[in-house]
Amino acid sequence: MTTIIFATSNEGKMREIRQILNTPDIQVQSLGDAGITAEIIEDGKSFEENAIIKAKAVCELTKKVVLADDSGLEVDYLNKEPGIYSARYMGEDTSYRIKNQNIIDRLKNAPDEKRTARFVCVIAAAFPDGEILTARGTVEGIIGYQERGENGFGYDPIFYLPEHKCSMAELSMELKNQLSHRGKALRKIKAELMLRKSEIK
Repeated sequence: MTTIIFATSNEGKMREIRQILNTPDIQVQSLGDAGITAEIIEDGKSFEENAIIKAKAVCELTKKVVLADDSGLEVDYLNKEPGIYSARYMGEDTSYRIKNQNIIDRLKNAPDEKRTARFVCVIAAAFPDGEILTARGTVEGIIGYQERGENGFGYDPIFYLPEHKCSMAELSMELKNQLSHRGKALRKIKAELMLRKSEIK
């Protein structure tokens, strides 16, 4: 059994990650599982830069293969806010119910065609030999008029998928993993990891 560390303590995110990266001979640990409490300052200017910062920092600490993601919501009407600041938008301790309502309120005069948005996820893989790989996934949608659904977290309840006639938080976990930005990026990085499996200790 080989171990990969995913640089997050978010349990909602880890559930998705474990389902998508599920392979018999690879165990995926969160920062908490690995006993890592280091505070990593994400001061990059892009999703790629922030994911690489996290993956490299934990890789240097552990000498293991480390995955990290940076993901967020880009709302076109708001000049792609909150973007890379999605987790810190309105303060890290502010509930997503408040953050979501704030975005809905800021779009109150925007018609459907102006409510376009996307989720973006970039995953970086850092290897002990210094190599870095990245993969990007996106999913397009619109900002809904109210929160809907209980199956997601973060901004999922206000991210509406017109072709499915529901929010991201109303999808089953299986369908969400197929469609989501994180699912797309994880499958790309998983393919790269399988090519290098013999190098993963």
